[in-house]
Amino acid sequence: MRITLAQTSPKLNRSNLEDAVSIINTCKNETDLIVFAELSLNGYSLQDKLYEDAWKIDELDVLKDLSLNVDIVVGAAIRDGNNFKNSALYFSKGRLLSKHDKVHLPNYGMFEEARYFKAGNIFESFSSKHGKVSMAVCEDLWHKSVHTNLINNSPDYIIVLVASPARGFSDNGLEIEDKWYEVIKTVASECKAKLIFVNRVGFEDGLGFWGGSCIVNEDAEILHKLPRYEKAVKTFEI
Repeated sequence: MRITLAQTSPKLNRSNLEDAVSIINTCKNETDLIVFAELSLNGYSLQDKLYEDAWKIDELDVLKDLSLNVDIVVGAAIRDGNNFKNSALYFSKGRLLSKHDKVHLPNYGMFEEARYFKAGNIFESFSSKHGKVSMAVCEDLWHKSVHTNLINNSPDYIIVLVASPARGFSDNGLEIEDKWYEVIKTVASECKAKLIFVNRVGFEDGLGFWGGSCIVNEDAEILHKLPRYEKAVKTFEI
């Protein structure tokens, strides 16, 4: 299976969809699955811009069309009636195959997602042409109850979309990177599943995102990894 990690630097506007479409068109004949980061179609620090920039699902029909050639996972702010969801969307065979709404919305320190988004309430797995898949969005994976849900779902692949700002700088590296890799290795091992982790890069409102997107196998080994801080789109065979 060929998996493309799209480690991008989203802007705080709707032009991200056009950028994603360009990347997908470039890669679609050389990959089976392309994965973007959390809120890759919107940017992270949306705040009140949600009211003008959140997407309705039918506005993303171009991704449905492109998924006739390749499976696509994107992160987006989705309008749901009078509410907004921080969602992971899986497109395949010309349709939206699955949507996971972020359940655990951080609301501390630099994060204020719970002020703007409505939380999801369920973790599910679904069948894709590549096997059984579960999805999670960033903070979701820091909760042990979610690990239990994932174990019970018994997926072949876990896709984790992330927008993680860099913090905890030290002479030994980046503390948040070490913590994230510990978490995703634990989850991959617990679930005996391959885990696809895609983080964004770039700067927004004083936040710098560190990237480091990677693929982890069932034995908690990082098979492939993208660099810190740099935009990169790369396809790996697993």
